[in-house]
Amino acid sequence: MPFNKSIPSLHFFSSYSSSSQHSSMATSNFNSLLLSFLLFGSFLMTAYANFNEHFDITWGDGRAQILNNGELLTLSLDKASGSGFESKNEYLFGNIDMQLKLVPGNSAGTVTAYYLKSPGTTWDEIDFEFLGNLSGDPYILHTNVFTQGKGNREQQFYLWFDPTADFHTYSILWNPQRIIFSVDGTPIREFKNSESIGVPFPKNQAMRIHSSLWNADDWATRGGLVKTDWSQAPFTASYRNFKADACVLSNGASSCSSNSNWFSQQLDSTSQDRLKWVQNNYMIYNYCTDSKRFPQGLPAECNKS
Repeated sequence: MPFNKSIPSLHFFSSYSSSSQHSSMATSNFNSLLLSFLLFGSFLMTAYANFNEHFDITWGDGRAQILNNGELLTLSLDKASGSGFESKNEYLFGNIDMQLKLVPGNSAGTVTAYYLKSPGTTWDEIDFEFLGNLSGDPYILHTNVFTQGKGNREQQFYLWFDPTADFHTYSILWNPQRIIFSVDGTPIREFKNSESIGVPFPKNQAMRIHSSLWNADDWATRGGLVKTDWSQAPFTASYRNFKADACVLSNGASSCSSNSNWFSQQLDSTSQDRLKWVQNNYMIYNYCTDSKRFPQGLPAECNKS
């Protein structure tokens, strides 16, 4: 089972040292660099945010709740409806963290989605989706990147822990050069800017943070073979410790300083090794190896070294 494996504790971004002393210094330096640097009506968000101040519950007729003076948010699903929320702000690049504790027990048929998305018919989107499963089976973490309304870039993973037992941090680093998906500080996926070979990259459309808990038993668990057991409802997912070091769009304009740490952040050699370790041990689907799905040839970014 994936839960039985442990992952080594490593610092992986290029701004971090492998020693604990240097890591502490790097963390201190990182925090000091998170300055107010956005121009023309933009600004930088730091520290854990209050859900009341930064999010709106968008649907669910009372099934979504903000609790503990804004420190906790819960989404619930029953047979009548799921629920969801979105950020008040729109972001154009950033380093975004959210801690989630997923639906426990028999969660088959449910999907907890946490993603960035722009509006319109040619939208951009960066997805975490958690596909529920029968009790004792691992969740599937589904990731995808949409550009100009086109996705089909799925990678799926098991996790190396039980995501229902406690909160874990799911992060999106999005800058003009790359998108890095991370779990508890461990990189699991990198989507690089490949515009040089004609692949669109999400860099012009601001996106809101969205999350929802909904019924998808037509496809979510074993391709729809396992249906939602409504006797287990209501299903509940919990959220806390949201943080966005990000460019916030205001009055249609956002300008970020290239001196910000995350704006040019990339994986160093240690982090690249860790990414490969995760993908070798926990990846269960990669669109870039699915030649049957793409008989005319794999997408161009899959062939870029």
